Amino acid sequence: MIKINEDQFSLDETLFVFALDSEAGKVFNDKNKLITGIGKVNAAMELTKEIHRRKPKLIVNLGSAGSKNFHKGEVVCCTRFIQRDMDVRGLGFSLYETPLSGIPAVLEYGLKKEGLPEGICGSGDSFEMNHSEKDYNIVDMEAYPLALIAMKEKIPFLCLKYISDDAGSDAADDWTVQVHLASEAFDKILFEQ
Repeated sequence: MIKINEDQFSLDETLFVFALDSEAGKVFNDKNKLITGIGKVNAAMELTKEIHRRKPKLIVNLGSAGSKNFHKGEVVCCTRFIQRDMDVRGLGFSLYETPLSGIPAVLEYGLKKEGLPEGICGSGDSFEMNHSEKDYNIVDMEAYPLALIAMKEKIPFLCLKYISDDAGSDAADDWTVQVHLASEAFDKILFEQ
């Protein structure tokens, strides 16, 4: 069982979603683990296929992310998501709004995890190294489509991001050093209760 606040979910019916195997480490080898690959399209495609194959009752997105607001090594629970590379203001839409979708620019979907700080995750198909945006305080490349798909499929969704870098000029070097520590942090939060 996995316990999220007062709710319990069977491990057999929980899908743990990572972009890269290095983020999962060995901790998740005996769990229902999905490695999507990097980017929004890969994440959306792989999660959709896996939902239809496994029919999970809970989706848990775990991975590394950059942030100037949280510290390296901190785990943040994301419950709001922005598609940071969606910009159709030239046609009269709001920044981050997907035109004609009916989905607000800030997607609010996800379980909160008691004891963890909450963040707003900006997902996009670029590795951000000069983060200055104020509308989101976590930067990743996959969470938005995962949250959107979970919402549309009416599956509870938990998103935890391990802060591996500051999304600044040293982000690539920091990420390389920090990413392998993510699975150990997730193990303590999810399974050592």
